[in-house]
Amino acid sequence: MRTISKIVTVLFLATLLLIPATPVAAKGNWDGKVIFGDTFTLKSGESLNGDLVVMGGVVMIENGATVNGSVVLIGGTLTIEGEVTADAVLVGGTATLSKSAHIHGNLVTIGGNIQGRDEARIDGEVISNLPAPEITIPAPSAPESPARPALPIRQNAVANLFLTIGRIVVVSLLALLAMLFLEPQTQRVAHAITRQPLIAGATGLLIIALLPLAVILLSITIVLIPVALLIVLAVILAWLLGVIALGLEVGIRLTNAIHRQWPIALTAGFGTFLLMTALELLNLIPCVGWLASLLVGLAAIGSAALTVFGSRPYPPAAPAETVLFPPSDGPAG
Repeated sequence: MRTISKIVTVLFLATLLLIPATPVAAKGNWDGKVIFGDTFTLKSGESLNGDLVVMGGVVMIENGATVNGSVVLIGGTLTIEGEVTADAVLVGGTATLSKSAHIHGNLVTIGGNIQGRDEARIDGEVISNLPAPEITIPAPSAPESPARPALPIRQNAVANLFLTIGRIVVVSLLALLAMLFLEPQTQRVAHAITRQPLIAGATGLLIIALLPLAVILLSITIVLIPVALLIVLAVILAWLLGVIALGLEVGIRLTNAIHRQWPIALTAGFGTFLLMTALELLNLIPCVGWLASLLVGLAAIGSAALTVFGSRPYPPAAPAETVLFPPSDGPAG
């Protein structure tokens, strides 16, 4: 029963991350609120109708305030003195519960720190720090048995789910940061991957095919081992920049489809989240699920290489045509 509750909580957290961000300071009827690295206080007598998601921010729910939904903290600081009508989920960060705090649902912590948990009123279960993956490898079978020895590996499905969600969230957050510092470069890579997808994919395939040979040749000489490591790091960064650029394109097309205008950073982060989620779901398809991730990865690496990490456009702009005037025959006589 506890395992089922954990799985439901994780799925609920993943659903909350799909909620687009709304303005931070507000009062009245709202359908949830997402706070990115900001400060928010729900004052006494106020109520928030919907879920409250905090990502790296500082949130205070005063005594007499009510959150008609769940509260999810991903990093940051959360203080609850009021009432939460559903679950409270803490993924990292620090939460403080006062004596007047009342949580109607479950209290789940994943690597976070909660103070005052014993003093607060919690109607549901208290699930503290989910277990790490468990891998059991049996001893080798005796040689007298002609049958092939089975090596079952039991992995914790909940932990794998957390690793997948964590990977998606990390790449999405990196997309937000990329728009703050590398917006022109990311747009050039996105232009290349959408205008020349076949050339980008072929370039990425060529790079991946030559990468092992280049690393082996450079590793033969000890002095060039750091160069080999830098090449591998450059390919990883190229993949990351290309995926973020493709996520930006997904976010732009999504906002155009729903006729909404979001900040460029949020557009890139949300689009990357959707792209990574789609790829992870496709990976669940047996035999062919990995093909989508491979094609996207090759196109991402190739587009970053064609644009030299977004430093120049691809295809390059056509040079301006030079107009040659014919020589004059002199004045007509």
